[in-house]
Amino acid sequence: MAIIPTVKSADVDRSIAFYTSMLDFQLAGRWPESGDPAFATLVRGSDELYLSSHAGDGVVGQAIVVLTSDVDALYAAFCRRGLDTSQKPASPVHQAPLDQTWGTREFYVDDPDGNTLRFTQPEPAASPP
Repeated sequence: MAIIPTVKSADVDRSIAFYTSMLDFQLAGRWPESGDPAFATLVRGSDELYLSSHAGDGVVGQAIVVLTSDVDALYAAFCRRGLDTSQKPASPVHQAPLDQTWGTREFYVDDPDGNTLRFTQPEPAASPP
């Protein structure tokens, strides 16, 4: 079973450009080929994410967790591409990777519509005593 989030977008082409140029997603398909409302499938490795500007397909402002094995390297790569971290200066987790009290290391990125992607590195498995 796969659970695939549908992310609300006001402008699918703008969202595709952000997700593919900044966050390592690849475009798998877009319907129709131009204009809005539209629907797009993005992939990142073996994972999928849907973008939709259709009425009724979600709301802006959702949070999506993206699991990764090296959150610091990923953050550094995004910053080298021009990730703008100035939009939420009061949010430390939007500024750099942060160790969370629940055992993960995370940083957050907001897409052009205000949806938040939480790049999360799970806590390493405990070593046997």
